[in-house]
Amino acid sequence: MFAKLGILLALASDGTVGSCLAADEAPTPRPKYERAVLIRFEGTITPLLEQFLYRKLAAAEADQADLVIVEIDSPGGLVDSSFNVAHRLRDLDWAATVAFVPREALSGAAIVALGCEQIIMAPTAVLGDAGPIFLGEDSLFRHAPEKLRSDLARKIRDLAERRRRPPALAEAMVDMNLTVYEVKNRQTGARAFLSEHEIKSSPHPDQWEKGPLVLESREGSFLEVNGQRAVELTLAEGQAADREELQKLLGLTGAPQVLEPGGVDTAVDILNSAWITGLLFVVGLVALYVEFSTPGIGLGGLVSLLCFALFFWSRFLGGTAEVLEVVLFLSGVAFLAVELFVLPGFGVAGIGGLLLIVISVLMACQTFLIPETKYEWEVFGKSLMMISCSALAFLAVAASFGRHFGSLPLFNRLVLQPAGAERTARAAGGDGGDKPAPILAPANPFGVDVGDWGLAVSPLRPAGRARFGDRYLDVLTDGDFVERGRQVRIIEIQGSRIVVRDVEEA
Repeated sequence: MFAKLGILLALASDGTVGSCLAADEAPTPRPKYERAVLIRFEGTITPLLEQFLYRKLAAAEADQADLVIVEIDSPGGLVDSSFNVAHRLRDLDWAATVAFVPREALSGAAIVALGCEQIIMAPTAVLGDAGPIFLGEDSLFRHAPEKLRSDLARKIRDLAERRRRPPALAEAMVDMNLTVYEVKNRQTGARAFLSEHEIKSSPHPDQWEKGPLVLESREGSFLEVNGQRAVELTLAEGQAADREELQKLLGLTGAPQVLEPGGVDTAVDILNSAWITGLLFVVGLVALYVEFSTPGIGLGGLVSLLCFALFFWSRFLGGTAEVLEVVLFLSGVAFLAVELFVLPGFGVAGIGGLLLIVISVLMACQTFLIPETKYEWEVFGKSLMMISCSALAFLAVAASFGRHFGSLPLFNRLVLQPAGAERTARAAGGDGGDKPAPILAPANPFGVDVGDWGLAVSPLRPAGRARFGDRYLDVLTDGDFVERGRQVRIIEIQGSRIVVRDVEEA
């Protein structure tokens, strides 16, 4: 019996019987991942790119993906955005994460890759060189001060330790003076990569046998490795030249679904450009001016609301605006409305409203409150220049609209013509005859008519209030500023608009 059993085991070891049993009894292996998605992470890392990745991660989660492949091709970017993305990938608990680097993941992009569970690189792709730099006063890039480098070193070590990668090699990406050695534990034979400081500070320094220096970490250079070398140093888990090899390496039964940029992503990119932002400001401010000048129309308010809603919506999705900016902006508009209609005279409310609007827009265009570095000052200067140019364009357009709004072919249809328009023209002397105009009852609900005199009870800029007899009415000048207490004369009535002019000028 034992002899027969021995023969059976021998046959099984040769594969004759074993293969038959396996064919009959072994279940078909299930794929490791059932639904994989791929997100392209390309270009300079900014809050805009950061928010794009977050939107795609949300879409992948909603699609019940169990594997997220982040295809990284980036030279780096902002430090805060890079670490934010890395931490989001590190804390992802509903899917496995893989960073695929077909070409380069340098600087901040290397930090993003370290946040993933696996790093797969093309053999010639490069990873590392995450040394922080900033733009100096001479417009040349400089290495960041030691205080900032120390903080980055701690953060990148934490990322590497979380993913069981050599923290010393990760730190060497941001510290050009750190040298790393390949070491071997004399008792266990375990291989590791440690810096000189790590060896000396370990509980048993004598247990480590120092080997050769990791050449890429030599003093004076930030660690940067290609795909093959990254695998040797255990910074990467594998190599794949393209997506097909990546698919085979991960054991996927089909190509991963690529989450392409959608209409929202395209709209956000366009609306975050400086030219489009400036155009939104000009159109929104002009529409707001028209609404304040002719409050009975309503179209100006709707257009203004749409423009500023698009601005803040794009900045929300772009990662530079939050609720505070919207609150400040709405407060500024409310202050201006109070200044125009409740407390005549340009004072604290008007100035405060303008400041709140400018501050809210500046804050919505940048990720910092007060600029500190040269780069932040440049961003602040560009935002301020964009707001200034938009304000100048608004003033020019508003002045033109103030004089010609009612006569423009497109906009005169937005204003209801009074029933006594023909009589209005005669009363204004438009018929050119010597016969005096007949005296008729006013053909509008205001109880006044063209040619009536009144007194400005508030500054007209150009909107304000004037008294005609015992009636207090909202009026609008034809573009000129009229001080409070000046006598004015009605020169035009169109729908809800009463246009006046200073008596001396008239």
